[in-house]
Amino acid sequence: MTERRDDELRGKPPTPPEPFDPSTQEFQAVNPDEGRELEAEQIERRHEAVSMDTSTFMAIPAPTPTTPFVPPDFDEREGRLGRSTAFFSIATAFSRVAGLVREIVAASYFGITGPMSAFTIAFQVPNLVRSLFADAAIQAAFVPVFTEELEKGNKREAFRLASTLIYLVTLVLGAITALFILLAPVVTPIFAPGFSGEILDLTVTLSQILFPILILLGATGMVVGVLNSYDRFAAFAISPFFWNVVIILVLVLLEPAFHGNDRIYAYAIGVLVGTVVQLAIPAWDLRNTPFRLTRDFDWHIPEVRKVLLLMLPVTLSLGLINFDLLLNSIVGTLVSNEAPAAIDKAFRIYMLPQGIFSVAVATVTFPTLARFAARQEWVNLRATMANGMRQILLLLIPAAAAILVLSVPMTRLIYQRGEFDAAQTHLVAQALFWFAFSLPFNGLYLMLTRTFFSLQRPWIPTVVAGSNLVVDIIFSFALYSPFGVGGVVAATVIATVSSVVAEVVILRRQLVGLELGRLMETAARVLVAAGLLAGVSYLVWAGLDDALGRSTIAQIVSLGAALAAGFATYFGAVLALRVPEARQIMRLARHI
Repeated sequence: MTERRDDELRGKPPTPPEPFDPSTQEFQAVNPDEGRELEAEQIERRHEAVSMDTSTFMAIPAPTPTTPFVPPDFDEREGRLGRSTAFFSIATAFSRVAGLVREIVAASYFGITGPMSAFTIAFQVPNLVRSLFADAAIQAAFVPVFTEELEKGNKREAFRLASTLIYLVTLVLGAITALFILLAPVVTPIFAPGFSGEILDLTVTLSQILFPILILLGATGMVVGVLNSYDRFAAFAISPFFWNVVIILVLVLLEPAFHGNDRIYAYAIGVLVGTVVQLAIPAWDLRNTPFRLTRDFDWHIPEVRKVLLLMLPVTLSLGLINFDLLLNSIVGTLVSNEAPAAIDKAFRIYMLPQGIFSVAVATVTFPTLARFAARQEWVNLRATMANGMRQILLLLIPAAAAILVLSVPMTRLIYQRGEFDAAQTHLVAQALFWFAFSLPFNGLYLMLTRTFFSLQRPWIPTVVAGSNLVVDIIFSFALYSPFGVGGVVAATVIATVSSVVAEVVILRRQLVGLELGRLMETAARVLVAAGLLAGVSYLVWAGLDDALGRSTIAQIVSLGAALAAGFATYFGAVLALRVPEARQIMRLARHI
């Protein structure tokens, strides 16, 4: 079967339907009866029964387009995926804003001092293990197999698979957590080579407090995987918001109970409590799906073995990706006690547009890609992925441009208060400036990697991620000494760009093209518009900053006006340059 699929994937593709738009789920409208007839003919030719959810995906005729694709008007029946993307983006935006508020509160208490860097390392160690065995890894391996079983009508087998994996993940992660808590004094110093004395002891204790979140995140990953397979994204999207709110409340309430460097324990306890809430919200939403947890625990069934085999390369791939962030902190300890926290604070700002846009597009599109892969509809899969890539560029290139010219005022407004002083602002802004260059590339990397996962070919991004890590290590150790924090982050940028290039080359061959011509055309127009955004934003900010001063209200006005003027300029420019993806988003916004 694998050889046959490989041959079909590399062979001549079928005559393509009108391209699929993941932001609006738009196809050319067709007669449903004709669609069902075509589906029946396709099933008969394949000699295999594949059920079709016709309320979501319509079987459509395949005319050969003779002119460039012009997205049709929005169709209510076909807007479910677009609305899911929009809601996910909005909910994620609230979550990211809440995350920034959390970082602001924490920065006002701890700045980027030694205890904050100790917390950063202590949190990233279990987070690395999470990436290996918990939420993102298990989702990427589980969703395609679970979806494939549902597509075949094997609901009982699908539920047994999910239930078995929930029990298995909980048991395995519980054992890993217990083992690490015992070995933390030996393991933690490996991740903090520049720490010693009280800061190192604090890092060890914090890691022991935080490591139980691994079990909670593993269970969350399984629950969210089931929800996403049923196109339910709301609970997953809003739960991080409440995670952040709970952490803030616990920090504010508990911090007075501790003294000196021990005050950081209030932050760690808040993370633990918040993670419990983050699991409870999507678990409650399972009631709205057909899924019911069974008592089955049979890890010998073929589907479980299939998920575990898929999970191995996915685990390595996502683990290597997440190790990049930990690597920044590890090398940062060699720069100074403040560097790990500075890089982490910059990363939090960087993740605001990343989470709102690219994570939303990739997450909501992933089940659709998995369905097209299960049905071997390679043209639809390619068009869905390519359009998602263009939308990511449309949304992330202007965000990167704004960060490049306004990194210092952004950092100052967000963090500079309490224990966080002007010198710390410039250190964080330096890291943020270099992070901006990787913003659009990281979005593309996420979309490309999810596409490989939907094809159930996870070893390819695993190899790419391994190469990414090697490049990152080489450049991190080469650049940290002469360039400090900026050199550490620049190494990550170089590694990310090289990974995108590698995955594009491989996937282009796999899917017989990636619509790269349209991608480059969109990128060129977006870069022109983003250049205008950068110029207008900086000029407006500089003028207002000189006139209004540096009070908090004045900074809000000057930075807010600069961003508003810049993005208004950008919006007008992409419309004037006739970027098709901008019109897609406009139609979706008008409909919502």
